[in-house]
Amino acid sequence: MPDRIGAIDGGQLVLDGVGIGFLRSADGGSPIGTVVSEKLDASPIAKKHLGGIAYSPLVMQCGPGVGSALFDWINASWRGQAQPKDGSIVTADVNLTAMSQRDFVRALIAETTIPALDGSSKDAVYLTVTLTPQFTRDSKPSGRVTGDVAKQKLWTAANFRIRIDGLDCTRVVRVDALTVRQKIGDAGDARADRQAGQLEFPNLNITMSMVGSDTWLAWFDDFVLKGNNDQSKEKNGSIALLSPDMKDELLRIDLFNLGIFAIQRTDTASDRLARLTAQLYCERMELHLPDKAHV
Repeated sequence: MPDRIGAIDGGQLVLDGVGIGFLRSADGGSPIGTVVSEKLDASPIAKKHLGGIAYSPLVMQCGPGVGSALFDWINASWRGQAQPKDGSIVTADVNLTAMSQRDFVRALIAETTIPALDGSSKDAVYLTVTLTPQFTRDSKPSGRVTGDVAKQKLWTAANFRIRIDGLDCTRVVRVDALTVRQKIGDAGDARADRQAGQLEFPNLNITMSMVGSDTWLAWFDDFVLKGNNDQSKEKNGSIALLSPDMKDELLRIDLFNLGIFAIQRTDTASDRLARLTAQLYCERMELHLPDKAHV
């Protein structure tokens, strides 16, 4: 099976034996022989040979059409409770007849990327999830995959809301992409269990109109310039992807222990309004799929 195993209309994600929805795309998970290089004492030329087998990361793109099981799995990882899972990605033709299947065993989530959100964009956006499997195998599927691709909702880059305690966020126009990473330890044997290691939560880059930025500038002045930056001065907040009418939350990222460390003017000559970009560190995040998002 080639690395490209997904299809925009036909890749179904199965977790622990249950089909939970369709992916936009899926790549990777291929077996790769590892090359070992050994220096021989009597020769200036290293001896090379194959060692064990490794498996390339499995990268999936998904929207809100995927069930809550995936988001619960991500959130458990973000909370330091990483859970290895078995699953499959089943590709299908336009009639939803299963065509190919790649199974993954005891996979851990290595990366999750929240796409950039921009009030001026009309593009659909997708979550990118990277898995590190213990190993994969290809199998022959049969029958049809279930579900209705056509009725799936979409997230759009412009439909978002950000809230941070004590700050005026109504003039925020963009939040750059965020990637949460978890280090996955190499067990030395591709078929041995891997261990989840340190979590790395990214900094936030938030762009806003200069008009209405007073609360942000005041926080920077107090937190950075005056040095009042102990934990009691950190803030909590959230970023939500919203329904087209901007009323319902479709996905929410909760933000904890935020601290501002930079704010600067970033508009260009082509911008009609003066803009500022604030940079914030974030100690931890949680991912939530509200109940109504899957009704």
